[in-house]
Amino acid sequence: MSSMSRSSTPGQSTVPSSTSRSATLRLKPKRLGPDDILAFKSDGYAVLRGAFGASDMARIACWADEIANWPERSGRHWVFHEKSRLDPARELISRIENIVPFHDGYRALCAALAAPVAQLMGENAVLFKEKINFKMPGGDGFKAHQDSQAGWERYASYFVTAVLSIDRATAENGCLRLAPGQHGRGLFRSWEPLSAQDMAGMVFRDCPTEPGDLVLFDSHAPHESEPNLGATVRRMYFATFNRAAEGDHMARYYADKHANYPPDIDRDPNRRYVFRV
Repeated sequence: MSSMSRSSTPGQSTVPSSTSRSATLRLKPKRLGPDDILAFKSDGYAVLRGAFGASDMARIACWADEIANWPERSGRHWVFHEKSRLDPARELISRIENIVPFHDGYRALCAALAAPVAQLMGENAVLFKEKINFKMPGGDGFKAHQDSQAGWERYASYFVTAVLSIDRATAENGCLRLAPGQHGRGLFRSWEPLSAQDMAGMVFRDCPTEPGDLVLFDSHAPHESEPNLGATVRRMYFATFNRAAEGDHMARYYADKHANYPPDIDRDPNRRYVFRV
């Protein structure tokens, strides 16, 4: 690992601010309703509007700003960058992963998100991975894929991802797009996005969200997003869970990923890294 340090804002402390230490978050409503559970079963996803209130979302947004300004150091949170689609000379934060070990607020948020996920699974859930996709103006989109295509089934058989909208997400800034009812077809194949042949007959629908809205989808639900060619940022927090009965695999997952696709700060300049799914 590199001993380098890189900072977006020189002089920022690596210690979370006091806002992240008082992290009492309550989902509203605390439980998914019968219609939400039915939608999840039939479509592969459900949308819970206003899951978090304005005061909680103000704190969560503040935490995202805070983390974006932490110095990048080996062994800490993982920061990935990308070139802007609007200005190729500009480097953007694409996403930040592995946040929970270093931030009390997001740890509390994941504990809150585990409750609706457990409802959908019918048993307790354990965190598998988490990240913020920043989707800044000029940020790229994601090709249509199933999450399990990223080799996840070597760890557990089934996953549910809870996606919390930190900012307003629209068609203009690259909101989520999902194909309802396609999750029942199971995993197409690992380590490559969906092909045109796979997607024949699929209809992807925009899923615009407001701050505090929660989208829950299973690991076989096809989804995508377009680039953000607008003027507003579209941050979303993704927390993925597996059944607790299948074990806690987060440490192993991140160790495996680090060996093949580490954060920018830990990359070998003589090696080529390719994002596949």
